[in-house]
Amino acid sequence: MISGAVVEALQRFVPKENICLQEPMAGHTTFRIGGPADCFLQIENEEQLKGVQRYLNMVEMPYFVLGNGSNLLVNDNGYRGIILQIGPKMNGIIVEGVRIVAKAGALLSQVARTAMEHGLTGLEFASGIPGTVGGGVMMNAGAYDGEMSQVVTQVRVVSRDGEIMELDRATMEFGYRTSTIRNNSFIVTEVTFELQSGDKDVIRAKMEELMERRREKQPLEYPSAGSTFKRPEGYFAGKLIMDAGMKGFQIGGARVSDKHCGFVVNMGNATARDVRGVIEEIQERVKDKFRVDLEPEVVFLGWK
Repeated sequence: MISGAVVEALQRFVPKENICLQEPMAGHTTFRIGGPADCFLQIENEEQLKGVQRYLNMVEMPYFVLGNGSNLLVNDNGYRGIILQIGPKMNGIIVEGVRIVAKAGALLSQVARTAMEHGLTGLEFASGIPGTVGGGVMMNAGAYDGEMSQVVTQVRVVSRDGEIMELDRATMEFGYRTSTIRNNSFIVTEVTFELQSGDKDVIRAKMEELMERRREKQPLEYPSAGSTFKRPEGYFAGKLIMDAGMKGFQIGGARVSDKHCGFVVNMGNATARDVRGVIEEIQERVKDKFRVDLEPEVVFLGWK
């Protein structure tokens, strides 16, 4: 539990109405699963974040930075700490020629639409990714042969001690589903994308094509965290899972998608324990049959 003294201290940095106690996390993840967080803060700007970051590190309080919750499985018992949401209250987007400067809480899909509306190409791949700009940069999100490292030129972050830092592409250390953000305790506040001029109708058509491919191949009708596992070198996770005979495998309300075995979906009443059980069973069977270790792309929060 969060003490009254901590809440009072947080109110020095964040408006009282942006602080929620015992906030159910099911409403903040794309799995639609998760127990209550002790304290949930909605961050509006960089100054608030700097103050909160300094304070939490000074008092050694556990915290987790949340975007759209698109890659997250929160324990049914919740999270004993503080959630910092960089989301709807920090989502501004500015277009400057062929550059787009977006706050970390902006949805990647909205940034891609903004690019299209201004005749800028390069972000079509991101139009169906459900995460935020900050989360997307942290994990070098990608789809359909595109990824953030190809279009990001500058990232503004806050360090653990509240220092503002500007990172360029070279210092971001982008890799497959990783970056220097993931490897350090940085929090993204703003990202600059450099795109190219293009034909708005052609860009729109490409985005519609990619969305149709998603609808055909991915179980978008059910809550999920997208691809459950990272791509193992030399293999495709979905095919390994299918070849291990796990298509349609289910524990409680969590199921290996019949449409795409790389997705574990919430059939409507899944618990976090159900989902984790399916994930662990997949890992065990694929390891036994193919000697391949599947690494989850999903982040587990609140688990021991």
